[in-house]
Amino acid sequence: MALVADLWQARGWRVTIQPTQAPEHATELAKQASKAGYQLVFAAGGDGTLGEVANGLAGTETVMAPLPVGTANSFARELNMPLPLFRGRHQLLKGADLLLNGRIHQMDLGYTTNGKGNGRYWLLWSGAGADGYLVEHIEPRPKWSKKLGRLGYMLQGIALSRKIPAISAKVEIDGRTYEDHYLLALVSNCRLYAGGGLTISPEAKLDDGLFEVWLFQGERIYKMFQYGALMKAGRRDYPGMEMVYGRSITIHTTPTMPCQTDGEPGGHTPITCTLKPGALRLLVPASAPNDLFEKPGIPLGHYFSA
Repeated sequence: MALVADLWQARGWRVTIQPTQAPEHATELAKQASKAGYQLVFAAGGDGTLGEVANGLAGTETVMAPLPVGTANSFARELNMPLPLFRGRHQLLKGADLLLNGRIHQMDLGYTTNGKGNGRYWLLWSGAGADGYLVEHIEPRPKWSKKLGRLGYMLQGIALSRKIPAISAKVEIDGRTYEDHYLLALVSNCRLYAGGGLTISPEAKLDDGLFEVWLFQGERIYKMFQYGALMKAGRRDYPGMEMVYGRSITIHTTPTMPCQTDGEPGGHTPITCTLKPGALRLLVPASAPNDLFEKPGIPLGHYFSA
C-alpha cells in the first residue's frame, strides 16, 4: 500500500494508511474516515474486506476505491482489474493507476437481515442453500486453500458437497411466491459468481435498481454441478434453472440453512434481502466494462473539483 500511497500523493492526494486488526475492523475504519471528512477510502483486500468497507460507507458521501489483494477477488473481476497473482506489486500499481483514471458511480447495494434480526449490506450476492452451507463449513479457509485461490475453495467444496442436505424452500419475490425443492436460492447484484469464475447474469448492471434472483431446483447436489457446467457453456434456459427480477426477497427453508453474503457467513434462514438503490459511491477503474452501469459516471478529477 505504501507504493499506492506514493503514486496517489504524486498526483496531489493526501493519503493515510490504516491497517485492519480484526474482522469487521475495516467497517469501523471506513465509518471513522467518513465522519472525519475523508473524500475517498481505499478498500485493499478481497471480497470480504470490500464488503466490510462498503458497510462502513453505505449511504455516505465518501467514495470507496477497490484494490484487489485477496484470494478470490470476484468484485475486481467484475471491474476487469488486474489481479495480484505472482506480480503483486506491479499489478497493484497498475490497478491504482486505473483508479486514478476512473469514474465515480453510485452503485446499488443489497441489504440482508437474517432470522436473528441482524442486518448487513453487500456488493455481490446473498444466498441460501448449497453456497451458504459451503461458506459456513469452509470459512475461515486454511492457508493451503487460500494459496490455491479458487482451486482450493473448489477442492474443499467438492469434499463437503455430499453432506449438503436436501431442502424445501419458499421464496417470496416482490409479493410472488415460488415454492419447491431448491438446492440454491441466490440473490445477485452482479454478473459473476463462484469467485468470479462463472458468468451468471451477463446483462446485469450495478445501478439498475434490480436484483437477479436465481432459483436452482433439485434435491441432489450433483444437479448444481450440472447447472454450473451449463452456465459455463452459456446455457441459462435449462429446466430447473429460473431467474426472476426483484427488489425485495424473503427466503424460508426447511430445514434451516446457512446463508452467505459476498462469500462470508451470513446467518441462517429465514433471510430478507432488500435492494438499496445507489447506496454506495464507487470509484470504478478505467478497465471496467462500458455497459456495467446504466447511468454515466463522473471522472475522478471532475467529481472532487465540482
